Amino acid sequence: MRLKDTGLSADELKAKVKKYMIETYERFDFVADSAKGIYMYDENGNEYLDFYAGIAVNSVGNCNERVVEAIKAQAETIMQTFNYPYTVPQALLAEKICTLIGMDKIFFQNSGAEANEAMIKMARKYGVERYGSKRYNIVTAVNSFHGRTFGSMSATGQPDNACQQGFGDMTPGFTYAKYNDLDSFISACSENTIGIMIEPVQGEGGVNPAKYEFITGLRKFCDEKGILLMLDEVQTGWCRTGKIMSYMNYGIKPDIVSMAKALGGGMPIGAVCAREEYASAFTPGSHGSTFGGHPVCCAAALAAIEVMVDKELAQNACKMGAYFMDKLRSLPHIKEVRGQGLLIGVELDGVNSVEVKHKCFDKGLLITAIGTNIIRMIPPLTITERDCDRAFEIILSAVEEAAK
Repeated sequence: MRLKDTGLSADELKAKVKKYMIETYERFDFVADSAKGIYMYDENGNEYLDFYAGIAVNSVGNCNERVVEAIKAQAETIMQTFNYPYTVPQALLAEKICTLIGMDKIFFQNSGAEANEAMIKMARKYGVERYGSKRYNIVTAVNSFHGRTFGSMSATGQPDNACQQGFGDMTPGFTYAKYNDLDSFISACSENTIGIMIEPVQGEGGVNPAKYEFITGLRKFCDEKGILLMLDEVQTGWCRTGKIMSYMNYGIKPDIVSMAKALGGGMPIGAVCAREEYASAFTPGSHGSTFGGHPVCCAAALAAIEVMVDKELAQNACKMGAYFMDKLRSLPHIKEVRGQGLLIGVELDGVNSVEVKHKCFDKGLLITAIGTNIIRMIPPLTITERDCDRAFEIILSAVEEAAK
């Protein structure tokens, strides 16, 4: 539905949001009226280069034709059912994902936070049933981000962050260690540790890719100690980092991995994949989801994956990521450019990142800021060098203005 179809003005629509909605978001002052490809359009038809991509969701582009057609076709067939009968898109998607990423089993959820919650529950249940009632501790990283459900926000290693403040005690069973510090993780583990849970690239923590020695060292340590290596690929998965999954950049495979965002091509879906031994911890009644594996979302995900594979978007992410990061390193007032594929962060030196973000918005580019010193770009994986050049010029202008 577009604004013109409602008979409302933009101000009237915003007033309804202010009156009726619980607001926890810092809003951009425009109505997202339509979107196509790498662009979003406001209520006045103004064009924005979308390097936000729904927070790493619209990897195949906004309103991708194949995804839209898959949604329409499935919605006309069966829109939702409970998870007792078999459904075609769910079964086909399960096979497609497990085959592509080399995992044994999958459980569908509605979001990344739910996928991480399921991953935590699976590991804890496996540990308690296999080793005894105290074997449920999970070590996660400082400055991580795993979601806003109670388990996932407890796993998030940011005790001073707003996402944990004001809720009372967090869920017990989590210990935090320094990211990219193998010795710190080893020291944080005890006889009660069942899992180590990390992001291959920390997103909200500042776009910090895992070092090769760190993640391969974790894999070796987990194998030696009977600890599960759990990877949160909610943001890094599905071609974002130059491979189908980020762990493929390191030549390792996790025991459990979560995913969401880009998987659905714009529709809400999450999932947790696991090796069969650990997946067997989930038995009837131990976990479930009314909408998990929703037929329309699964049909959209199937189409999105086909686009990613057919269009070689992982390869394009690798190529365009290298090109864009190289250009960004020539910006003034920067401390570091880092990332993996098209998950890119620029740490600024003496320039406020929030101000840069808003100046980019005013110039027709959508990006996000982390804290006050980092800007992050997570564009559709379909971008070209020309798109990178245009985004660079806008960021350059925004940084120069913010520095004055």
